[in-house]
Amino acid sequence: MNIFITGNKGLIGSALEKRLIKEGHKIVGSIDHRSGSDLSWLKNLEIDTSIDLFIHAAAHVKINKMVADPKIANLNNAQGTFYALDFCRKHKIPKFVFFSSSRILSPEKNSYTASKIYGEELCKGFYNSYGIEYIIIRPSTVYGPFWDLSKRLVHLHILAALRGEELKIFGNPLTKTLDFTYIDDFIEGTMLTINSNEWNKEYNISGKEEYNVYDEAKYILELTGSKSQINSYSAEIAQPQKVSLDCSEIKKLGYMPKTPLEEGLRKTIEWYKEYIQKNPVVLEED
Repeated sequence: MNIFITGNKGLIGSALEKRLIKEGHKIVGSIDHRSGSDLSWLKNLEIDTSIDLFIHAAAHVKINKMVADPKIANLNNAQGTFYALDFCRKHKIPKFVFFSSSRILSPEKNSYTASKIYGEELCKGFYNSYGIEYIIIRPSTVYGPFWDLSKRLVHLHILAALRGEELKIFGNPLTKTLDFTYIDDFIEGTMLTINSNEWNKEYNISGKEEYNVYDEAKYILELTGSKSQINSYSAEIAQPQKVSLDCSEIKKLGYMPKTPLEEGLRKTIEWYKEYIQKNPVVLEED
């Protein structure tokens, strides 16, 4: 297939792009702010080749940043998804994969979850109105060997441990949970949906193991040999405090995650140590 992808410089997008190329697909276009491009470019972008599939992985993911400034969610996520789908409409691209978020299933609501719910509804609207088939994928705390400029939780905790700084938990450390997903498992699940005939559906993809965040932090301290402390703070505004996903739909396609949290963290930490050894300046960066 000829594929256009957004967010191909991020954790999920870069891993997915590599897998698609490995399977013989051709990436004919991409947009990512890390490479200096912007989703608004899609308004006027012209193409001279046919595209079979559009994958929309670009998004702003830090909820606390969007609670502080809600227009970030609108400008980056809501409008960005509209630009992507309208690009498909104009250029008659028949299929669209949208990366939503497991956070929309949590009781806590904010501008981020609103932007993702809007994106999901937009996918359905463009299918009903223009026949663009869709897959909606809801990731859950994806992590892995990648220098995560988005600064997700696992990245922050590993860096803190390697720096000898405190590992912060925002919420009750005894009850706060997340459903962590190792990147290889997540990409496997995503490819199962793309290669299936089960389109126009939503799929939750996770590691299928709800972990206490305090246990995740302890694993990191043990695996790094760090003497850092784990400290708890008041829950951040509108941040989910308990996450566990129902993965029954993706399981029907044969999805079976293979990487438990401790193994995934070990692989990720080993990669971080090698990366920092080659690029020592990054350990000092904010």
